[in-house]
This record gives sequence, C-alpha cells and structure tokens, in this order.
Amino acid sequence: MDRRVFLILVFICIITHLVRSVYEIFKHRKIIEPGKLSFVIILINMTLLWISWFALCTFDIFKFNLSAIVRYSGLFLLAVGMILFFVALFTIKVLESYEGDLITKGIYSKIRHPMYLGFIFWLIGFPIYQGAFFSFILSFLFIGNVLLWRYLEEKELVERFPSYPDYKRKTIF
Repeated sequence: MDRRVFLILVFICIITHLVRSVYEIFKHRKIIEPGKLSFVIILINMTLLWISWFALCTFDIFKFNLSAIVRYSGLFLLAVGMILFFVALFTIKVLESYEGDLITKGIYSKIRHPMYLGFIFWLIGFPIYQGAFFSFILSFLFIGNVLLWRYLEEKELVERFPSYPDYKRKTIF
C-alpha cells in the first residue's frame, strides 16, 4: 500500500475519533441533544471510523512478525469484542436515545459498558492479528478516547439513576 493512502487512513481514523469525542463532550455539556439527526451523523462517523480502522490495520506499513499463537490471540480478542458489542446492542436494542430504566440484566448484570469494552478489544486484537505495529501503538490513543466516552457516560448515568453507584460497585468496567 502506498504511504499516502496509509497516511490518509491514519488521518481518517484520528478525525473520526475526534468527531465522536467532540460529540460526546457537547452531549455531556448539553450543547447537543441526542436525536435522529445526531444519531445518523454519529452512525455514519462510527461506520467510517471502523472501516478505516480495519483498513489501517490490514494495510499498516509498519508490520511486525508475531507467532501464530499471538496473532490468533488477537483474533480471539477481536471476536470477543464483537460478541460483547452485539450482545449489548441486542440487549438494549437502541443507540443514543435510550430513555428507559437502568439496564442491569443480561450482559449488563456483569459489565456496565460492554460496547466500550468490546471496542477496546477490537482496538487491541485486530492490530495484533494483522501484525500492524503502528496501528497497535495508535490503538492506545484510541483506547484513551473510548475511556473518555465511558467517563462522560458514567457522569450522566450517576445523575440520571440514583441506584447507579450501587450498580457500579456490583459490576466491572
């Protein structure tokens, strides 16, 4: 892959992460109210983010040799991350606009933020599987970003649900 294309993928990944973070900050500060338009914009942004991320890892120009067991451990992490994400999604059945009670059933009885944890597993697992050195290093910046999203969401959940601190003590992540 051409270095320019690689750099474009890096740029797209960084910009899409920044867009999502700015959105989360604006949402937290009540500058933006989640709605259908913001949902569509964030859905498009996240789709672009993940497509560019998987392309970046696949075509990373800084490769490193890893044993098959290490590479397949990365693939396992990716699979676990995808399972966490989709099980969580099918449990809540909505994104961005959930107005109901605190969900504490299913996967949410053990993990407070299974989608974010799934994202983190994707961010670590896929570059390991691909032997993508630069992407692996970049994943730590993106993990920090996901942790910011989680932090902001937790602040909102504490305000919204009086039982949240107790729920937080009983669950991980």
